[in-house]
Amino acid sequence: MQKKKRKFGVAWIGLAALLPLALTACGGSKGDTLTIGTQTYTEPKILAEMYKALIEDKTGLKVKIKPDLAASKVVIDAMKKGDIQMATLYSGEIYNGYFDIPDTKDRAEVLKAAQEGFDKNYGFKWYDSYGFENTYAFAVRQDVADQYQLKTVSDLKDHAKDLKLGVDTTWLERDNDGYKAFQQAYGFSFGQTFPMEISLVYKAAGDRKVDAVLAYTTDPGIKQYNLVTLEDDKHFFPPYDASPVIRKDMLEKHPELNDIISELIGKIDAKTMGELNYQVDVEQRSPDEVAVEYLKQNGLLD
Repeated sequence: MQKKKRKFGVAWIGLAALLPLALTACGGSKGDTLTIGTQTYTEPKILAEMYKALIEDKTGLKVKIKPDLAASKVVIDAMKKGDIQMATLYSGEIYNGYFDIPDTKDRAEVLKAAQEGFDKNYGFKWYDSYGFENTYAFAVRQDVADQYQLKTVSDLKDHAKDLKLGVDTTWLERDNDGYKAFQQAYGFSFGQTFPMEISLVYKAAGDRKVDAVLAYTTDPGIKQYNLVTLEDDKHFFPPYDASPVIRKDMLEKHPELNDIISELIGKIDAKTMGELNYQVDVEQRSPDEVAVEYLKQNGLLD
């Protein structure tokens, strides 16, 4: 009996020694979890599902998505604490007082400030943009654009007094990039303003209750109600380029993530992101279905 016990012990020790090697051969990240946080709206949820599909396909990591965090600041705080390790964030977030920033609205400079500031102060790697920004933009009904030959916000100057504007309630009260600052920058006001929830402004335009709206550039309502976005020719609104952001310690632990995250950099423009948002919000498809379909259509996933 003692001999059999010794044989069993040797065999068990041998198996225990081989087990880590077997796990390493299958991918050292097996069993680990990466948590991606998202805000409450559709866009970051779709992007999170893209990364979940890519990372789980190419590594042994398990990816969880923590949705509906109330705001970007909540996302950043959760990343700082380590409750989540990755998210989509927007370069204009630098204007919310995280650290000292340069006095600029240049897109490249704002992105650089985000990358350097969050690296130094938070230990985040902030990648280059996916290829789109989601910022404020004025949009008008197609018939209004045709009637007044509108291409830029400045083109509104001679006509705005006759137009009704549907606008996000909070924008009327904002200091640096709100309505008062806009009036000073562009030198005109709209005839009437109708504050409402951002989700309602598009339908108001579709129902012809307003002529123009303050939109977000990748919102599906722009397509749904056939609105025309106008160029912010005075660069009044800050840039909000979208980028993946990850804790550097997670990246150091799993360096294989860098190439996977980089696969979406520069690959998604505003029109494409708006279309993906439209499929979820208007056509009622699930974010994961839309995300995986996009990856397969673009050769990023088998």
